Amino acid sequence: MTAPIVVLRLPAGTYGATYAEAFADLCRRSEAPNLHMAPAAVAAALGFGIAGEDIVVLAARERDGERLLGLWALHRMRGLHSGFMSVLEAPLVPLYEVSSTPVLDRERADEVAVALLSAIIDAPDLPKALKLPLLPMQGSVFAALEAALAATASTLATFERWQRPMLVPEPNDDAERYLRRALGQGYKKRMQQHRQLEKAGTLAYRRHRGADAVAALEAFLALEAAGWKGRGGTALASLPDDSAYIREIVRNFATADAVRIDLLRLDDAVIAGGLLLDLAGESHFLKIAYDEDKARFSPGRALAIEMLRADLAAGHPFRLDSGAGDRVDPSAYPWAERQEMANTIVALAGRSALLPRLAAAARLRLRRWRDRA
Repeated sequence: MTAPIVVLRLPAGTYGATYAEAFADLCRRSEAPNLHMAPAAVAAALGFGIAGEDIVVLAARERDGERLLGLWALHRMRGLHSGFMSVLEAPLVPLYEVSSTPVLDRERADEVAVALLSAIIDAPDLPKALKLPLLPMQGSVFAALEAALAATASTLATFERWQRPMLVPEPNDDAERYLRRALGQGYKKRMQQHRQLEKAGTLAYRRHRGADAVAALEAFLALEAAGWKGRGGTALASLPDDSAYIREIVRNFATADAVRIDLLRLDDAVIAGGLLLDLAGESHFLKIAYDEDKARFSPGRALAIEMLRADLAAGHPFRLDSGAGDRVDPSAYPWAERQEMANTIVALAGRSALLPRLAAAARLRLRRWRDRA
């Protein structure tokens, strides 16, 4: 018989100070670690202007045990995107985070999902609607969440849906085999383009971790600022609050060796860079930048190919979440797998989430109207 599960509500500051090792251990026991639930991410969100009292950290564990079985960090918010109704949103900073799911121990995922939802339902001070704009609609974590919704008489409504590129290699894959499968009929053309880049100069790929990642971030930010985002004022270097947030994310995760910056150089000049969270075999792509003067070589795709080669050569199981939104063309990535994603609103335990759902539907209609226009 398994021990009963209890759910604790942790102050954001306490969670960040004491749960780093427990969270990393939970990720190693989870089918789909969501690195945006980490103490490092919560600490950065506090620095990004989210008030500590608005962050709800739910930690599930056995009643008489210390082992963490589940973790969900949510943001109590109210505004235009929630129909001016109070809701709980995950992730905390959707602009720079890629998944809304809780982290669940694979052995007790169903029980933990029910316990987490029940804790929200039973708490008199918490909203009974969830705004989950980046919810993976496949896999064991979604299955556990879906079963927990049914068990608690809760309902889920979906709005935008899209296919997110993923990299989930098969056990016997090497880089050549994987790229042939992923690129299909485009394999010959894409690899010819990659060989042309290799002939254009000395091509060097390097992965920066820990303190090295903190230093490499400046090269990444400079590369992004040199392109169209810099000219349009949307590059991180042009946004003081956003760049400060990203710097804190990198510093915080570097302490736990859970962030990396991959840079591709041609004759010592950086032509492409990727910023990723990376822990327990799970990588989440946060940002990518490339040199637009080298666009004919597709430097972003070249970076992805070199990343793939390095990961498969290491021989360790891994998966990579591109973090791509619903406006991104999946064919831009040399990765074959797809994860169905959706913007979702959850009404808990028979409660109404009419206003958030109306707001989400209005946003969807507005985007479609803009696309037609």
